[in-house]
Amino acid sequence: MKNKILITGGSGFLGSNLINKLIKLKYEILNIDINEPRIKNHVKYWMYADIRNFKKLSEEFNAFQPEYIIHLAARTDLNGHDISDYDTNVQGTKNIVDICNKNKSIKRALFASSMLVNSGGSKYVDLKVYNPDTVYGDSKVKMEQIITNSEIKIPWIIIRPTSIWGPWFGEPYNNFFNFVINKMFFHPGSKACTKTYGYIDNSVFQMLKLLLTAEASLVQHKIFYIGDSPAIDISDWADEISIQNCGKKNIKVNFLFFEFAALIGDLLSLVNIKFPMTSFRLKNMTTDNIVPLEELYKVVGNVPFTRLEGTVKTLEWIRGSKKGN
Repeated sequence: MKNKILITGGSGFLGSNLINKLIKLKYEILNIDINEPRIKNHVKYWMYADIRNFKKLSEEFNAFQPEYIIHLAARTDLNGHDISDYDTNVQGTKNIVDICNKNKSIKRALFASSMLVNSGGSKYVDLKVYNPDTVYGDSKVKMEQIITNSEIKIPWIIIRPTSIWGPWFGEPYNNFFNFVINKMFFHPGSKACTKTYGYIDNSVFQMLKLLLTAEASLVQHKIFYIGDSPAIDISDWADEISIQNCGKKNIKVNFLFFEFAALIGDLLSLVNIKFPMTSFRLKNMTTDNIVPLEELYKVVGNVPFTRLEGTVKTLEWIRGSKKGN
């Protein structure tokens, strides 16, 4: 049996794919989560626990005696109104840090933050300069500051996943694929943006390299964005998905159509009716967001899968999930 790895929040999208990989690699795994795993054969690795409950969390750590920690557990939606709504991200992280300092079995810890510690379109000159534009992003800033300001003794790494996609993803990232598949995606003309995305199998590869095999001096107390290079032109990728799905490219429309649809979406949101387009979504669709990945690639090397390979595998998973497989 190989090393023991404890994952918090392993029932989510990132965690599910990580556990799939770790099972294949024959690691001993414990997933601490308040949610039951979405993959049935992961249940045997799962223990219910709220990371805000220090006593319960300590008990599980002490019983399992992990050598490596992957901290993914978080509230990730953008619906909170106050930082207290994201106590899992703040107090939960503080609990993990305190336990890491007390548990002598732990060799290295990887903490998942978010690219939303900075607003879209930021220049990313200094990784420790923050400008979040959501309460969720602010909670992740506080999470990072808890880690960086602590006296945690073991080597730790903070990762900022970009827009990660692939099998087992949910909203909002699967919306893009569903729009294309259902022929609801239209090219926003010359306003199409370029963004850094990450195919999930590549992200898992990068995370495990940082945690398990990278030279400590190259990763200790450092922050890395997780994603694929080069960044993706949204319209090009949408056409790639559409061609793989039905053999045809997407339709182009005048940008005024998007502005009108966003206005309708904003009005409907006032009465709690969901609509595919809002001003927030339109801004996201038309704002470039390319994050620096040079330092990551220096440490972990090139990713194993191309965008096309990931797209094909994701479409296969979507078709299978619709059939109940």
